[in-house]
Amino acid sequence: MSKLLAESLVRDIPDFPKPGILFKDITPVVQNAAALREVIDEMAALTRPFKPDVVVGIEARGFLFGAPIALEHGTGFVPLRKLGKLPGNRIAEEYALEYGTNTVEIHDDAIEPGQRVLIVDDLLATGGTAAAAARLVERVGGIVAGFVFLAELDFLEGRTILDKYPVVSLLHFD
Repeated sequence: MSKLLAESLVRDIPDFPKPGILFKDITPVVQNAAALREVIDEMAALTRPFKPDVVVGIEARGFLFGAPIALEHGTGFVPLRKLGKLPGNRIAEEYALEYGTNTVEIHDDAIEPGQRVLIVDDLLATGGTAAAAARLVERVGGIVAGFVFLAELDFLEGRTILDKYPVVSLLHFD
């Protein structure tokens, strides 16, 4: 694959959100119509073999890519949200962060048993959020068909905790 426009647009923000962290800012990618179209097309193409019945996007930047990818696949979109953001009946999954824990939720009726689910997010780092998303999908009866990320921080090896699922990322950073 030739170099993507998006790769040249991701910018480094040092010491965010805390000192010593080099943040990969994707904002310029979604601000550029050509780059956004490019990454949606590429992410949808890479995940066609997964044959998803529904797409789950992880809050919040996973929504930016998940909804248009769902449209490209001709499926519905399910938001996976942070604790307390969804109304109605929902289930939650807690996961570890390097500085504590966080919790994500999904509506308990958002996925029909046996549906193949594509999980979408902007970035694969340690894999904790993605693994929690997979556990939620499976708890409501879905089958995780695979994951797609705009970018992956390879040095954090987040892919290793997702090793029982197909994982694709457009951009890789060492």
